[in-house]
Amino acid sequence: MTAAASLASAPAQADQVTPNAQPTQQVVEVQNTFDALFGTQMRGPRTYSTVLGQQLAAVAEASDGRIGVAAVDLATGHAVDVLGDQRFPMASTSKVAIAATFLEGVDQGKWSLTSEFPLMIPVRSAPFSSAVAPVRPGTYMTAGRLMELMLTRSNNYATDALLKVVGGPAAVNEWVRRAGIEDWHIDRDIATLVRDDGAIDPAAVIDKRDSATPLAMVRLLTGIYQGKWLSPSSRKILLDTMGRCVTGKRRIVAGLPETVQVLHKTGSLHNTSSDIGIIETPDGRVFAVAIYVTGQGSRPGREARIASIARTIYNGYLAEGPGYHHTASR
Repeated sequence: MTAAASLASAPAQADQVTPNAQPTQQVVEVQNTFDALFGTQMRGPRTYSTVLGQQLAAVAEASDGRIGVAAVDLATGHAVDVLGDQRFPMASTSKVAIAATFLEGVDQGKWSLTSEFPLMIPVRSAPFSSAVAPVRPGTYMTAGRLMELMLTRSNNYATDALLKVVGGPAAVNEWVRRAGIEDWHIDRDIATLVRDDGAIDPAAVIDKRDSATPLAMVRLLTGIYQGKWLSPSSRKILLDTMGRCVTGKRRIVAGLPETVQVLHKTGSLHNTSSDIGIIETPDGRVFAVAIYVTGQGSRPGREARIASIARTIYNGYLAEGPGYHHTASR
């Protein structure tokens, strides 16, 4: 079997979970407890004035962990969220921004989708033994193939290949900053993120590294869909590739009718599961959604919550009436 075929048939690497490891003192210092950071014991529960908001708050209630949700109807601008302004681990959902950063370089003529770059293969190392996990170059592939593997199968080797090309996490953060999006930040390549995973429980502790708020992610998705930052051809490549995502069959797509098109990207790390994307209905309605779930007992439990939340958002927006115009445009 060729390296490319092996990668295509391999499980999505973003769903691998590493065992617990002891963090260094530097890692311990970045930890902030949920109450200390957000003052929830003093703030009290949030109230919702709309039916959809109340329904969403009910299905996103998280007595065993934290659940963050944000959604917006791109036709009406009606947004709804639960803990939408709180930080959650992005895991592999950050790969959408990595792809957008690379595609901006394509638009600028820095490289092309036929340019070839090597996979970045992790070299075995102990958790937290270095600031950056060691990697070695692997098989060369076209950028188009690397992006396909990154977004449809969440392949980490392909992701780190494109991340290196654009200039690392700093370059992606700069692209996000220029896009005007706050509360979004990556700090590590995927090899390091996966190697050091498991030391912090995201259900009880907020680690701001490699995190975003659901609202920030929805702004990112909305801008990409509306063509704010990429050329029409690059926008189409990104959205079409997200539409071929094969991971997360039990997440957003599981909560929606088969006639609905979902362009999405999943994320998985220790005790956290997520799914973000664009929902296109058969009649042309478009919703941007970001769902981050921690805790809930198990990965199947988290995935079931994601599906239930997606279904609530979908049904809630449809129930708001026919005052829509056709917004789907790909």
